Amino acid sequence: MLKSDSRPARKTPGAPDGNHAPKENKGAHIVAGFLRQIEPAGPEAEPVIKDAVSDRTPETTPGLQPAEPGSKAHPAAEIELKLLVGADRMAHFGAAPVIAANARNKGTRKRLKSVYYDTPERALRRAGLSLRVRQSGTRFVQTVKTEVADDPLRRGEWEASVPSLAPDLALAMPFIPEKIRERLKAQPLEAVFTADVHRHTRIIDLPSGTVEVACDQGELTAGDRSVPVSEIELELKSGSTSVIYEIALRLAEHGTVKPSIRSKSARGFDLAADLPPSARRPRKLRLDPSVTLDEAFATILRACFLHLLQSLPAAEDGRNPEGVHQLRVSLRRLRSALDLMRSVGALSNLEALRSEAKWLAQGLSAARDWDVFQLATLPAIAKACPSVAGFDALGRAAAQRQAEAYRSARHALDDRRCALFLIGLGGWIETRGWRNGVAPEDLGRLAEPALNFAQRVLSEQHAKVLKRGRRFKSLTVDELHRVRLATKRLRYLSEFLLPLYEDRKSARKFARRLAGLQEELGVFNDMAVTASLLDGLGADDRDSAIAAAAIAGWQARASIGMQQGLQDSWRDFAAARVPWSRQGEQS
Repeated sequence: MLKSDSRPARKTPGAPDGNHAPKENKGAHIVAGFLRQIEPAGPEAEPVIKDAVSDRTPETTPGLQPAEPGSKAHPAAEIELKLLVGADRMAHFGAAPVIAANARNKGTRKRLKSVYYDTPERALRRAGLSLRVRQSGTRFVQTVKTEVADDPLRRGEWEASVPSLAPDLALAMPFIPEKIRERLKAQPLEAVFTADVHRHTRIIDLPSGTVEVACDQGELTAGDRSVPVSEIELELKSGSTSVIYEIALRLAEHGTVKPSIRSKSARGFDLAADLPPSARRPRKLRLDPSVTLDEAFATILRACFLHLLQSLPAAEDGRNPEGVHQLRVSLRRLRSALDLMRSVGALSNLEALRSEAKWLAQGLSAARDWDVFQLATLPAIAKACPSVAGFDALGRAAAQRQAEAYRSARHALDDRRCALFLIGLGGWIETRGWRNGVAPEDLGRLAEPALNFAQRVLSEQHAKVLKRGRRFKSLTVDELHRVRLATKRLRYLSEFLLPLYEDRKSARKFARRLAGLQEELGVFNDMAVTASLLDGLGADDRDSAIAAAAIAGWQARASIGMQQGLQDSWRDFAAARVPWSRQGEQS
């Protein structure tokens, strides 16, 4: 059953785009404001070839070791941002003033042909690995990449020369986990998809730094299916990180662009399997108890931004309802993080970013509400009431509203305002723009331990929830709604700050009870949303009206039966020991 935004979503098992890998990091690579790491191969392999990188989004090294014992990795640090553009608009962007006026020369052009390989059962993909061979001119380079479970932005990358587009599995084996080596020996590799890309690279010099601009156009092909590739990648060569976002914003003002972190590899495997982009729940934060408040804010905001960017492709595609759902969740988490920062003082750009996040979330709201109704509420009640006619007709009317809502959602995502918001947000996080214009006393608070701040804000919000929940059994529907809103805010604050107390058993116990309460309160909110949708649907024919009445009656009866469970959840939550207290420290 679909979960509304008011309730925690179930964990989904790892899918074809699995991301299982160790967590050791060896070198650094930053993309869209996030630290990534890459590790060259062992001494017999060639170093990373910058002009032959397929996705240009190399991610983290997972703890796989080079082939030769004792060989050392040489970290390479890069910062780059990818912008998707319309295929018919690439020349338009090439003539953008920020590029035309600042490029050193006309740049270089080359054609890059790549073949991605895996076993018929996708053993590499399921292990979070990819294997490709790329041709650039007369040169062939084989690349192994792997993701890290903590951060899909990160990948290890190892390259070596090969004589043709055929893979050399022996060269790849040292970088593949032992648990799948036997499967690779038993299952022959096959070509899954190809990438054929024309790349135009130029160097841009601005007072704040130097950036390599690579314009990629081509297509990915898997069998009889293909998708176009049309993207601009900005890679920092020297200077301040802010120059990347300066150029991106000026390109966004010149025409429609979309920031993206989805690799060509991910797109190609989804194309081959005819699957929509995946939508993932946010990763659990990791915060060292000794971090400063400023560092905690940076970590929290990066996690929110990462979740947002990960959710965008599925939301834009529209075939996977989790896309819109997770994108809404990411925006709510972001707004909660910005609200959290408000308590420090008048930090720069907080209100403007929060307003833009709210605008984008509102554009997605109706699509999510109709998804829950169409995919969960209506079919569940229709199955339970087989003698009631009209559910099919009601479903058809709802499907029209659902389609309209998705058109509105795509319109918001395609709006230049969305791109400007995302690029501006990324730059603000990377440069810690909240420090700009901060009063001296507030700047000093940012240098204080995050634990002190966490104890205060968690205590305040916890007290607010308890106050709104007094005499819980006698609360009205409106009062329960106020409790739900306060509980949701506490849930987000807990997700951000409880990692500071993650070694305490009380932190895990408190989080479970808080989640249980939010789950129960969310059910009541779903019922209120359903009633609003039915009122707006205006079922005109008799059968549809009967079906709508059956749904309203079913939920009214269910709400009575759920009272005891809700009260039990409240009692458990109210009795939970808070982890930020001295007593919580002992538990």
